[in-house]
Amino acid sequence: MSSAPYRPPPDALTLGALVLAVAAVSSSAPLVAFAAAPALAIAFWRNLLSVAVLGPFSLARRRSEFRALTVGAGRREGLYCVLSGVALAAHFATWMPSVQLTTVAAATALVATQPVWQGLIARWQGRRLPRAVWAGIAVAVLGAVLATGADFAVSGRAFAGDLLAVAGGLFVAIYTAFGERARTTISTTTYTTICYGVCAAILLVVCLLGGVRLHGYPAGTWLAILGLVAGAQLLGHSMFNYALHRVSATTVSVLILLEAPGAALIAWVWLGQLPRPLALPGLALLLAGVAVVVLGGARAGRRAEPVPIPADAAPLTD
Repeated sequence: MSSAPYRPPPDALTLGALVLAVAAVSSSAPLVAFAAAPALAIAFWRNLLSVAVLGPFSLARRRSEFRALTVGAGRREGLYCVLSGVALAAHFATWMPSVQLTTVAAATALVATQPVWQGLIARWQGRRLPRAVWAGIAVAVLGAVLATGADFAVSGRAFAGDLLAVAGGLFVAIYTAFGERARTTISTTTYTTICYGVCAAILLVVCLLGGVRLHGYPAGTWLAILGLVAGAQLLGHSMFNYALHRVSATTVSVLILLEAPGAALIAWVWLGQLPRPLALPGLALLLAGVAVVVLGGARAGRRAEPVPIPADAAPLTD
């Protein structure tokens, strides 16, 4: 007998929310590619402005929860929030520059390897992975090798962007692992406020030490940054969370993979950026492998002990 909670069938409002969410997160990489600003600066402003939106609400509604994180056993959850913010900063510091070095299609597909990394983290922690997950990991790795190999043959710059995108997928998996621990007792608003705040502080230090320009951008770039905050950071992931009351987390996880073709389509129409033909088969294999990892992990979780595959309940970032 399945222990999964009952969900009523999705209604028109839920389906609309999912369409809006996919469109919102798909806009992330094209907006980064369009913005005439350093990627690290974009990442800083994106997180700082998100904290400016979430912070007042969180402090007003969750003040006692913030205080609890500074004393006793609450310090451990507070530490997980901080470590999650550090990992998130590393994710943004690798993935966002990758979008400006390689194609939007490659960057969004390669960072989607997050579930693969999370599965390997689970194995490193001593948890068993079903055969389907290992098969998905093998297919995803093969796809990544084909895609990055094609880019290496085209340009060293694109290959460097591919490697940064893969690193971004690794760091977002680490971010998710810490977030999973923190979220066992902490509300979403408190967790995200601390996490985004720590991330913004680290990125600010990196930008100042590296001499990265944080102002003086054209109006179009500021609009792109605001679009990132309102779209991918707040609206898109909020709509995914809203849909979870009628759609399973596994279904949402697979739908999130539509970000890659969605971003590629936006980049083609808006920026005139065509994916490299030689990389397309590899990117398709990569996304298929990741989908197998997500579905295989969820199926094993229903049969026996849960296998934590990240996209199944992960805080999202892109």
